[in-house]
Order: sequence, then structure tokens, then C-alpha cells
Amino acid sequence: MAAHKVAHATLKGPSVVKEIFIALTLGMAAGGMWKMHHWNEQKKTRSFYDMLEKGQISVIAAEE
Repeated sequence: MAAHKVAHATLKGPSVVKEIFIALTLGMAAGGMWKMHHWNEQKKTRSFYDMLEKGQISVIAAEE
């Protein structure tokens, strides 16, 4: 009796180029989000000091 050959999927190791590309993409996305967060915080700080300098706000609590 002749044995029939069944095609089995061969397991290959991880693709180094694919892994590097995925890591680079995820790293750039995370870095971009972090940078945007810092830009927003910087904008808040800058607007606070601008308003303080113009006299629109005060850091001293009003006495009652």
C-alpha cells in the first residue's frame, strides 16, 4: 500500500525584517503620541505664564 503524502504546514521561525518593521512602526506611533502629549502640556504652561504676565490671573488667593 502506498502511503499518501499529506501537505503539512511547516512552522518557520519569526521573520526578522517583519519583526523590525512592526517594532519600528509601533515605536514611532507611541513616540508620536508621547510627543503630542508634551506639546499640549507645554502649550498649557505657556498660556498660564502669558496670562500671569498680562495680569489676567493671579497665583495669590483672594482674601475674603
